[in-house]
Amino acid sequence: MDTASSSSPQPAGLFRAAARNLGWLLASRGVLAVLSLFYLAIATRALGVEGFGRFALITGASQTLATLVAFQTWQVIIQYGVGPLAAGDRGALGRLFRGSLILDLAGALLGGVLAWAILTIWGEALGIAPTLKRATLIFSIVQLLTVRSTPLGILRLRDRFALSALADSVTPVARFIGAIAVWLIHPTVQGFLVAWALAEVLTAAAYWIMVARSGDLDLMLKSRGARLLPAEHPGIIRFALSTNASATLGLSSKQLPLLLVGAIAGTAAAGVFRIASQIAQGLAKLSQLISRAAFPEVVRTLRDAPPEALSRLIRQLFLASAIAAVAIMLLVMVAGKPVLSIVGGRDFRHAWTMLLWLSLAGCLDLATTGVDTVLTAMRRAGRVFAIRLGGVGAMFGAAALLTPIYGATGVAMAVTVASAVAALLMSISALQLARTGA
Repeated sequence: MDTASSSSPQPAGLFRAAARNLGWLLASRGVLAVLSLFYLAIATRALGVEGFGRFALITGASQTLATLVAFQTWQVIIQYGVGPLAAGDRGALGRLFRGSLILDLAGALLGGVLAWAILTIWGEALGIAPTLKRATLIFSIVQLLTVRSTPLGILRLRDRFALSALADSVTPVARFIGAIAVWLIHPTVQGFLVAWALAEVLTAAAYWIMVARSGDLDLMLKSRGARLLPAEHPGIIRFALSTNASATLGLSSKQLPLLLVGAIAGTAAAGVFRIASQIAQGLAKLSQLISRAAFPEVVRTLRDAPPEALSRLIRQLFLASAIAAVAIMLLVMVAGKPVLSIVGGRDFRHAWTMLLWLSLAGCLDLATTGVDTVLTAMRRAGRVFAIRLGGVGAMFGAAALLTPIYGATGVAMAVTVASAVAALLMSISALQLARTGA
């Protein structure tokens, strides 16, 4: 059924729709999870602990920078596009799409300038030798320019999760093929950076091809008057800034510990930490997938649902995500060590303790992802930002206390402290929402 002609689902319908969306997302992430084990194993064995640590620091710094400057325009498109889509207002949709793309490009330009400045000033402190600076800058710029938040939002607004999943699957396939080629031809850090950059370009191209085939690219390019968006959608600028700030804290805090380990313990320790973090971050990705799958349906539901439905919705989302978190933590405890051995080999066996702490952090994030989704859909992104800020502050405080004693493992413990603080604050917000609806 076309979204424009459908009525807002009730909570039971919301879960069915969100489960369908999540199924498509998990299909693409299932491909990513399996292939990522292979291409990470190739990279660790080709580069060794030291080389892989350097590669991890470069990609981690680039991802952090991209997250810092990127607006979550996919959320903006869904939040403010549901109304025009239901009304059949193509002009308003086109202006919204165009304005979101302008935000993405502005963030990319700002990020390019910051990347150059950071490499010039702190490149050596990050373990990036002069011979790697050019490759790192090029990789960072590619990472910034291939941000695909706008086409992602368009496809999800249109309920085309299958196409979004197909485009997402390009990344692991391209990285896998690229890793094999680099291993056979030129097994260096620069070679793997080229392979990862090409994967980003191909994935972005796949997204835009999907949007072009749906006719929305033509609609976006022909639309004018993006400057009218603030008047057309009151609060859109504050919403965009708030979601950007919240996502920056939430996502970059997953990369900052890696940079902290690299600065404190060196590139070899960063490589070990990265392997544990990469496996554990699958949990963070699951949290994002659940949020992205549920967000369009939550927005539609909250537009017309009676106030008493909110309490039931929060309880159901919290229960579902909490059960998933417990199940995944048990899975990590059973299968985590064998997977770690397959991916990293003997040189990375010390990452097991870090993996446990980082997995626990991911499970805490997953348990409260439903509250995050509802708060954002209710345009309470400022509250989400405050919660994320509290978590990041707790992480730095815990890291200052624990790292001198436990080293890189102390950083992993600090990440868990941050997730625990955020989960506690999210739970308090959930109780407030359930009781008062505010």
